Amino acid sequence: MANGGGGGGGNSGGGGGGGGSSLRMSSNIHANHLSLDASSSSSSSSSSSSSSSSSSVHEPKMDALIIPVTMEVPCDSRGQRMWWAFLASSMVTFFGGLFIILLWRTLKYLWTVCCHCGGKTKEAQKINNGSSQADGTLKPVDEKEEAVAAEVGWMTSVKDWAGVMISAQTLTGRVLVVLVFALSIGALVIYFIDSSNPIESCQNFYKDFTLQIDMAFNVFFLLYFGLRFIAANDKLWFWLEVNSVVDFFTVPPVFVSVYLNRSWLGLRFLRALRLIQFSEILQFLNILKTSNSIKLVNLLSIFISTWLTAAGFIHLVENSGDPWENFQNNQALTYWECVYLLMVTMSTVGYGDVYAKTTLGRLFMVFFILGGLAMFASYVPEIIELIGNRKKYGGSYSAVSGRKHIVVCGHITLESVSNFLKDFLHKDRDDVNVEIVFLHNISPNLELEALFKRHFTQVEFYQGSVLNPHDLARVKIESADACLILANKYCADPDAEDASNIMRVISIKNYHPKIRIITQMLQYHNKAHLLNIPSWNWKEGDDAICLAELKLGFIAQSCLAQGLSTMLANLFSMRSFIKIEEDTWQKYYLEGVSNEMYTEYLSSAFVGLSFPTVCELCFVKLKLLMIAIEYKSANRESRILINPGNHLKIQEGTLGFFIASDAKEVKRAFFYCKACHDDITDPKRIKKCGCKRLIYFEDEQPSTLSPKKKQRNGGMRNSPNTSPKLMRHDPLLIPGNDQIDNMDSNVKKYDSTGMFHWCAPKDIEKVILTRSEAAMTVLSGHVVVCIFGDVSSALIGLRNLVMPLRASNFHYHELKHIVFVGSIEYLKREWETLHNFPKVSILPGTPLSRADLRAVNINLCDMCVILSANQNNIDDTSLQDKECILASLNIKSMQFDDSIGVLQANSQGFTPPGMDRSSPDNSPVHGMLRQPSITTGVNIPIITELAKPGKLPLVSVNQEKNSGTHILMITELVNDTNVQFLDQDDDDDPDTELYLTQPFACGTAFAVSVLDSLMSATYFNDNILTLIRTLVTGGATPELEALIAEENALRGGYSTPQTLANRDRCRVAQLALLDGPFADLGDGGCYGDLFCKALKTYNMLCFGIYRLRDAHLSTPSQCTKRYVITNPPYEFELVPTDLIFCLMQFDHNAGQSRASLSHSSHSSQSSSKKSSSVHSIPSTANRQNRPKSRESRDKQKYVQEERL
Repeated sequence: MANGGGGGGGNSGGGGGGGGSSLRMSSNIHANHLSLDASSSSSSSSSSSSSSSSSSVHEPKMDALIIPVTMEVPCDSRGQRMWWAFLASSMVTFFGGLFIILLWRTLKYLWTVCCHCGGKTKEAQKINNGSSQADGTLKPVDEKEEAVAAEVGWMTSVKDWAGVMISAQTLTGRVLVVLVFALSIGALVIYFIDSSNPIESCQNFYKDFTLQIDMAFNVFFLLYFGLRFIAANDKLWFWLEVNSVVDFFTVPPVFVSVYLNRSWLGLRFLRALRLIQFSEILQFLNILKTSNSIKLVNLLSIFISTWLTAAGFIHLVENSGDPWENFQNNQALTYWECVYLLMVTMSTVGYGDVYAKTTLGRLFMVFFILGGLAMFASYVPEIIELIGNRKKYGGSYSAVSGRKHIVVCGHITLESVSNFLKDFLHKDRDDVNVEIVFLHNISPNLELEALFKRHFTQVEFYQGSVLNPHDLARVKIESADACLILANKYCADPDAEDASNIMRVISIKNYHPKIRIITQMLQYHNKAHLLNIPSWNWKEGDDAICLAELKLGFIAQSCLAQGLSTMLANLFSMRSFIKIEEDTWQKYYLEGVSNEMYTEYLSSAFVGLSFPTVCELCFVKLKLLMIAIEYKSANRESRILINPGNHLKIQEGTLGFFIASDAKEVKRAFFYCKACHDDITDPKRIKKCGCKRLIYFEDEQPSTLSPKKKQRNGGMRNSPNTSPKLMRHDPLLIPGNDQIDNMDSNVKKYDSTGMFHWCAPKDIEKVILTRSEAAMTVLSGHVVVCIFGDVSSALIGLRNLVMPLRASNFHYHELKHIVFVGSIEYLKREWETLHNFPKVSILPGTPLSRADLRAVNINLCDMCVILSANQNNIDDTSLQDKECILASLNIKSMQFDDSIGVLQANSQGFTPPGMDRSSPDNSPVHGMLRQPSITTGVNIPIITELAKPGKLPLVSVNQEKNSGTHILMITELVNDTNVQFLDQDDDDDPDTELYLTQPFACGTAFAVSVLDSLMSATYFNDNILTLIRTLVTGGATPELEALIAEENALRGGYSTPQTLANRDRCRVAQLALLDGPFADLGDGGCYGDLFCKALKTYNMLCFGIYRLRDAHLSTPSQCTKRYVITNPPYEFELVPTDLIFCLMQFDHNAGQSRASLSHSSHSSQSSSKKSSSVHSIPSTANRQNRPKSRESRDKQKYVQEERL
């Protein structure tokens, strides 16, 4: 209807005449959506071409009402539009002020010119007069200058005050700037509301609420304009600023509205230009901090403000019409239709449903298309690009009440994260009410993203860097329970990786010094840099898990007790129980794998009891194995004691270390009550009771140990060169303590802490052996370390391998000689950390050379260790272990002459008491008799059981030569899947996890990946890492690490009672059951009986079995490979060939002279050749049933190798 009326009015107006004016006024009434009946009838008459002239004479009064008029709102009774008054107020203000500023500048310029000329004249007069003027004549001039200076100072202070008020440098300024912006947006919202009304209408200020609010806003804008004007340095440029122009065309019309009681939308849409400052406001509020976010907000604010402002202008001219057309060609468009019109115009779509009809509107659209299209074409793609490049994981973590969270950073990959989550979120732990927040600067790939989604209830990922404090604030590091830093174990430059993690620690500690950090380190020598961080405090839970230290420590312990590396690795890794029904070696191995290490406070029922008593009670009644306690001394310092012996009494609140299958079982040690649970046989029924716990106290505090108590019963020794013996202490048979101490002080030296054997630094030339010298030395019972490396290889830290083998709880003659076979260039780089250790030799060569291996008598060694420093320099993961695998297969294929006829049957074990190898009466037959026979090329041993004189087994091995498969080896691997290449006769699937493979179960392979579980284990219990390091490193302490950090070497020290007391600590050994006091239990006895007997009699704590792989079979032929059984149950049946893992006490008697301990050279020689007695290649049915052609080819191949 409005459009039709507008069109009719336009035609009449084109004809001219007085009636045209009336018709145009009628058209404007419709254009402004009037509801008056008079205007409706006028519009109807104007649309009819046959209307009479008389009707047009009576209608002008009603048609003249072009704005709404009511009796309540006194407005112009004639209804005349007064838009020009509103516009004139703005124009007068703008041009009037501009004129005044220009006039002021002109007058000031003229005044300056005049004063300059007058100044020159006065200066000339002064020069002419010289000093003829009196001083009194200058005083009025000085007073005027002082007055001017005072006036300038006052104006300057006011200007500075105004500048401070409008700047964002102070809190007041920021509040004022934000308030102005908020009020501008509020004024714009009022404009949006008023845009639904006619362009001009009568309004009563006292009754119109929106007009009152708008008036209040504009009064504030006027005051703010005054402050800006005062603070402006250049008034002219200030007058021409965009914000000033906005104020000129929005503030004065409001005051005119109050005066005229009418409202005009006019140019109030210019308030949308204030949106351009949106990014500045967000920066003032410290919300926008990155350049991308600032740029994005800038582009959006400019685009939206331009869009809305242009839409407001189109809305004004289209609803008003052209002035030269007497406003007849208007059309009724809402503001939002104009917004739509501008968008389709900028996008060049132009549907044509809405378009501009007025000349002003079309003219504006012509120029707007030029600028708007350019802006749309440039801004929109850039906005989309910035939004697309925004980090998908760029949010902030929202902490959940009552739930802790940890931050994991560093090397975040699919492998590292999956291994970490698998162990951290294992079901055997108590309910893990911890949320894991990963922080990494690279977005996850699809596989890793899928892993996060599978654990979305407990895992969140954020993209960022811990080196950026803003990112640390995003993940709420200050409220995190801990921060875990993962390292890249396979990097080519370990030192650079450690440096990166150290920088991460520095950044995190700098942001929040109290945060607990657990970080992985690759190199041992880099741990010293952590001590330089002031806020690093291991007493508060900060821990550094050095992979090289633990990896080489595990391997070193396997040199002392093969299979221990596998057992310890399984203990701190969370493994689910896999049940196997058939009677295979995997069944018993997996039952032990399901055990983990836990800690729990002991019940008050144990207070006052000795450690062996509590340990036996826990094992027999609670079905728990306790191996250590946290002991608090008199000065309240706590330390972890492993199998401390019967001299120590349990205190109140003692923390015990247990081996169990899950955390719920360990709770029995805390809930146990003697009054309620003494007669309970089922350990599952031991739950929390309601009775009051009984507390037992000893009369004497067991905090200090007397020298007599340090002579513990059950001392043992395990020497490779003497026959091992276990005996009860007899004062008549052993020398006194003084005599032993004097002997030790004359013969041995230890480091300053007393934890390791030490010698004066030696030059590397003194320990280098030629091939002929090594062959003449006739090494036996030693450790051969095959090392691959060159000048450019990264150091692996061989000191961590040697230190556990030089622990001071071994006597000097018990130390195994260590022979390194490898590149002399590489070993020279490592020698600085090895030159203080005794019994170390180097044979320059290569582990792939059989001549070098024969020179060091590898067939007579106790253990062969194969390491490589070149593993991480190869991109193909399958080839990373090629050197170690080739060396392992090379050694296994070697053949050796059987020069020793009688070999020990108790491989890697020590002979129990009562059996002296030097006496044929006590031990008529206790070996393996090798008889020459014709065998295939692989020399498969045929083991048959012979007569059992004295119930001692006798086994004979039929083989022509001693094969390299009998040599005990442990091989380090980088890639877990390469374990399949170590044993050619096993049936392991390539996709089998490492801990399920036969080489790992037997202790012949070790991979650094098994140490990943230590991160989560340390987080849940930091004492676990301390216990593992105590067992593995041979006694490394934080004090020792601080000393090494200072000098990078061990420092020798005098033997004092304090340092010698540090030798009195447990070590791991293996007990053979073939003979001795436990021989009766070895033949079908129960493991629990052995456990109790060893604990009561010798203070020896058993915790596992090293059993022949096919011991459960009744076949006469057995494989000589062994596997690990961790913490077997009480009723577990033993076999005579079992080796028992045990924690034995320090043996003071073993320090006697070797003459009293060694009875014959034959005993020493046979003891040194124990490595090949039990361990040999398996004899399976598959290998026995191979075709003869294959056997002949193998035989021919080995014969050719021997000839070479």
